Amino acid sequence: MINIVLFGKPGAGKGTQAEFLKEKYNLTHLSTGDIFRFNLKNDTELGKKARVFMDNGELVPCEVTTAMLIDEVKKHPDTAGFLFDGYPRTIDQAEALDKFLPTIGSSVTATIALEADDEILVARLLERGKTSGRADDQDEEKIRVRYQEYNEKTAPLIGYYKEQNKFHAVDGIGTIEQITERLTSVIDNL
Repeated sequence: MINIVLFGKPGAGKGTQAEFLKEKYNLTHLSTGDIFRFNLKNDTELGKKARVFMDNGELVPCEVTTAMLIDEVKKHPDTAGFLFDGYPRTIDQAEALDKFLPTIGSSVTATIALEADDEILVARLLERGKTSGRADDQDEEKIRVRYQEYNEKTAPLIGYYKEQNKFHAVDGIGTIEQITERLTSVIDNL
């Protein structure tokens, strides 16, 4: 089983690349955003728990997010592997994932970070915001706040995975095809 953690700042191209990678390697794509939306929309027990925090303007605790992800993983016992998109975002979540995966006879194979200059990513998001309808892609200040949060909470994962020799940085600038080629080169050499 191959399990890839794909991360990078908003606008780095994670969603676009995840579509190619899941098809090429027959991976189950687990997007934290999609999992949250499913649980909230369907008013699951975990969705109800998450909503309490969200309604109070608080971040959903790691335990609730992790429980949602574990529930989703368990729905796919016969998968060739997982492509984690948006999880883990913190060291606590990475440790929780490392604790859970062995219970299903697996582990994180690699983490791949799509790296790009902030100014290029801001321009990408502002352009995407013109057609996506996403309010958080239309306000440069909000975009920069998201990057600050990424730097504070998610960037420490680089060190965490480097210590395990599982971290791979990929240049996220270029055509979709060029970036896909870089990613597949990393995965094919794992």
